[in-house]
Amino acid sequence: MTKGRDMLDRLWQRGRDFLGTETAIMGGAMSWVSERHLVAAISNAGGFGVLACGAMTPALLEAEIAGTQALTRKPFGVNLITMHPQLDELIDVCIAAKVGHVVLAGGLPPKGAIDKVKAAGAKVVCFAPALALAKKFVKSGVDALVIEGMEAGGHIGPVSTAVLAQEILPEIRSVPVFVAGGIGRGEAIAMYLELGASGVQLGTRFVCATESIAHANFKKAFIRGAARDAIPSVQLDPRFPVIPVRALQNHGTRRFMEVQAEVVARFNRGEIEKDAAMLEIEHFWAGALRRAVIDGDVENGSLMAGQSVGMVTREQPTAEIIAELIEQAATALAARYTAEPVPLRA
Repeated sequence: MTKGRDMLDRLWQRGRDFLGTETAIMGGAMSWVSERHLVAAISNAGGFGVLACGAMTPALLEAEIAGTQALTRKPFGVNLITMHPQLDELIDVCIAAKVGHVVLAGGLPPKGAIDKVKAAGAKVVCFAPALALAKKFVKSGVDALVIEGMEAGGHIGPVSTAVLAQEILPEIRSVPVFVAGGIGRGEAIAMYLELGASGVQLGTRFVCATESIAHANFKKAFIRGAARDAIPSVQLDPRFPVIPVRALQNHGTRRFMEVQAEVVARFNRGEIEKDAAMLEIEHFWAGALRRAVIDGDVENGSLMAGQSVGMVTREQPTAEIIAELIEQAATALAARYTAEPVPLRA
């Protein structure tokens, strides 16, 4: 086991150095879930917590960062959505609070955002859903990348984690790359590190942490859920595009299908303009994640979850989750490199 842990430490040393942490495990930024308590718990346990700014105002983000800093002296980051109308002010808040790492998610950052963060001395991390975009970000000066496959929860792209890792890890060596999407056990962490990743990011695995403020009903849904229950939202009509969101199926997801069909039928009959129809479809999920996470309405709210949800079997302290992941990864590495070679058949 000691040998396995030594090997693990060598494999993710670059990620640990970049994050300033004991382990190169980042917490995925999940709106309403990744707030001060869970983020601080992940960092205090040796990982790297990431606050989910989501739709917060600058004032709310400032308070959340201060609240997190009151709970931990360990490094943590802040995830900002690039489409946020007050992105520039949010960056100012992070700079003023001396946040060491800013994660820009949700698309290409506007001109100057990356330079502004770096000029203040903070590190910039961006999400790269394809090799071409990864190369573009590196040229733009980002300090690290996260490649997240479609197995992840929430808004997803079309490519699996395994394919992204094979496509991007051999090509991008100049900056640390963290792999995300569908990771629920340490054996998978070891595998991606061996492929060249500097670390990993997990979200779903931490939802049922003891320190997570998610409603008991929300946690129960995760504990009951299986991988096949977390599926992407379906688009009924290409004229009305729907960004895929992976979540546990419930009455809300079934009702979303019905609403799409109803709106499309009204549009076809000439009863509603296209823009108004699109807005009606987009607004269906407004506030749905909060209803599930905070209010516990797991029938009508959004149960965003990755396919690793089947590996969430009980509520556990964050430190215990991270310790399990480390033990699994180290054990896998030790077994892989100390096993007797299998003789070739004649």
